[in-house]
Amino acid sequence: MTTASAPRKPAAKPGKFRRPRRKVCLFCAEKITEIDYKQMIQARFRAKLITERGKIVPRRTTGTCARHQRRVSEAIKRARHMALLPFVAE
Repeated sequence: MTTASAPRKPAAKPGKFRRPRRKVCLFCAEKITEIDYKQMIQARFRAKLITERGKIVPRRTTGTCARHQRRVSEAIKRARHMALLPFVAE
C-alpha cells in the first residue's frame, strides 16, 4: 500500500540567498542630537515616522535605533498634545 505524497519544493540553489539590507537610523546617519516636537511636523520626518492614519511607525519598519525611537515617540506625543499633529487622521 503506497500513498501519493505532495510534490516537494525544490531546494534553494547555493549562493541564491540574499539578506535584506540593514536599515540605518535616520537620526544617527544625519548626526541629529536633539529631537524636538517641532521637528515632527516637518514633512521629511512625518512621512517616514507617522502613517497616513496618524500612527507611530515601529522601529523594525523605520530602522531607527532604540534611543532615537524613544525620543521620536515622545516628541510625536508632545506634538499631538499641543495640537500640532492629529491623534487620528480622518
